[in-house]
Amino acid sequence: MSGCCDNDCSVEQLHTRQRGTLQAVLLINAVMFGVIVTAALYADSSALLADSLDNLGDALTYALSLYAVSRGATIKARVALFKGALIFLAACVVAGQLVYRLIVPAVPVFELMGLFSVLALAANSVCLYLLWRHRHEDVNMSSVWECSRNDIAANISVFLAAGGVWLTGSPWPDWIVALALVILLLRSALRVITSALNELHRAAVVKKVG
Repeated sequence: MSGCCDNDCSVEQLHTRQRGTLQAVLLINAVMFGVIVTAALYADSSALLADSLDNLGDALTYALSLYAVSRGATIKARVALFKGALIFLAACVVAGQLVYRLIVPAVPVFELMGLFSVLALAANSVCLYLLWRHRHEDVNMSSVWECSRNDIAANISVFLAAGGVWLTGSPWPDWIVALALVILLLRSALRVITSALNELHRAAVVKKVG
């Protein structure tokens, strides 16, 4: 006789797969944050800084997601809500740094922007590949997928900004991309928070009915 029912075994296997994927992408993003934030500060790039903070937010998100993997729907929704708040905070930090650069302008080092945006794109492409199969499993993994998809757009945008700085010799392409990334982060935060609140509402209704 089986040691567990088929449904319980399949759920545990799902959680095991999710944990393995989250551990891998957590490590990738933690390493990339350290690499990219150093490059961003050295290159005076607001767009690259936004990219690095996105990696930090993702690392924290994946750590929270690991905690939520085997929890109930309510806990997962609360974790997703906190992730949305982290994404919103990252947008605010980048917006503040952008305002500072408008006051104290500096032309970014486009070579570093281009090189490290490509490196980040390669790393985040691996993360996106690993997370692809989990994107529709639950609100926890769905919010993780949202973060990873944003990373790809951010990396491509920073690469394009590097080209713009090279062509114009001006920081404006960097600032424009940084502003676009702020908007992207804010929209992502809104989607994640809205999804989490809807999940919390459904859980509350089920609990009340039950």
